[in-house]
Amino acid sequence: MAFEGLSEKLQGALRKMTGKGKLTEQNVKEGMREVRMALLEADVNYAVAKDFIKKVTERCVGQEILSSLSPSQQVIKIVNEEMTQLMGGSNARLTWSSSPLTIYMLCGLQGAGKTTMAAKLAGYLSKQGKKPMLAACDIYRPAAIKQLQVVGEQVKVPVFEKGTQDPVQTAREAVEYARYYQRDVLIIDTAGRLHIDTELMDELARIKDTVKPQEILLVVDAMTGQDAVNVAQSFNEKLSIDGVILTKLDGDTRGGAALSVRAVTGKPIKFSGVGEKLTDIEPFHPDRMASRILGMGDVLTLIDKAAEAFDEHDVDKLARKAKNAELTLEDFLDQMQSMKKMGGIKSMIEMLPGMSGKDIDVDENAMKKPEAIIRSMTPRERRNPGILNASRRKRIAAGSGTSVQDVNQLIRQFEQAKQMMKQMTQMKGKGRLRMRLPGMK
Repeated sequence: MAFEGLSEKLQGALRKMTGKGKLTEQNVKEGMREVRMALLEADVNYAVAKDFIKKVTERCVGQEILSSLSPSQQVIKIVNEEMTQLMGGSNARLTWSSSPLTIYMLCGLQGAGKTTMAAKLAGYLSKQGKKPMLAACDIYRPAAIKQLQVVGEQVKVPVFEKGTQDPVQTAREAVEYARYYQRDVLIIDTAGRLHIDTELMDELARIKDTVKPQEILLVVDAMTGQDAVNVAQSFNEKLSIDGVILTKLDGDTRGGAALSVRAVTGKPIKFSGVGEKLTDIEPFHPDRMASRILGMGDVLTLIDKAAEAFDEHDVDKLARKAKNAELTLEDFLDQMQSMKKMGGIKSMIEMLPGMSGKDIDVDENAMKKPEAIIRSMTPRERRNPGILNASRRKRIAAGSGTSVQDVNQLIRQFEQAKQMMKQMTQMKGKGRLRMRLPGMK
């Protein structure tokens, strides 16, 4: 889980400090020593960690804490605010060109996930109503062009490539092609190296001078920790980057890169890669990330994911059907598919307050059995479970690889859920519906 190690250590240090009845200056300094150790073990830049501790300590030993009726809440509030500022303060959005075509140039070292991130960004912008195009300017890594074509096809975005000709010429022709076919965004995937060298930087500088991108976005692997910060600093000195995209954030248990990049380079983190799927890209919100690290959850991101996964019209339709007890197994199947789009049960639970950093034992396959059972039914059976006699249930069990008892249990849970939802929707007020899916505890 992202930041798991840092979350546990930070929360532990804060619990020790805030568990006292009254805070003294000595308590604060002892607690901050543990917080500093937690940051350094998370591979946070030493100077960044030192400055962070200094700012938090200065605020904590002031009158606002020592005279507070609730010092524990005040300490956590201050740490949360300073950590948010450390990562940039607020979400840094992409800027747009005044001309019809906006060009983004992606750069970074080999292995950071740059090509995949180019497709993720293109897919993300497509959902925002843009018409992006990808340009393959990595002619050195074997199969790099083919990889971009494959992921481009998966997100339904065209890819411009000219084989192994000079990348600068390819970038120039890509701009002309995008303008001619009225694409409004061009994302250029440039070559990476295993390490920073003069040849790489010269080529990137020539592409920059030729196409004059609106933004240069540096893609760095969050799991490399302090090395990611050093890479960002080097690229920024040579190219003057406009923002950073962190990949593999879901696998970064330390968090050093996310906490250090902005402070060291002065450049904001704009997006983060949070999984292997081409839809696993999120705008980076420092305030939400700080809350997640401190175990306060990230309900806003959860709401954003829900809004993207659940169609508003379908939700209203479902509510009306629930009120009249007209829900069908097809409705439950649709809801299960929507929950999958949100990243799975565990990732959703981790965004709830108090659950970040916890050892959550969740069976991600919990929905597979009920889904298989429902898919083994005919459309008529899904819409009207009342017709499911013994022979039909036996056929469904055989078709889904389950037992008749599993089918019976699903139908029983479905009927109970249907009645419960009818009662809930008939209550006064506008309370939110809580849906319990069959097969899930």
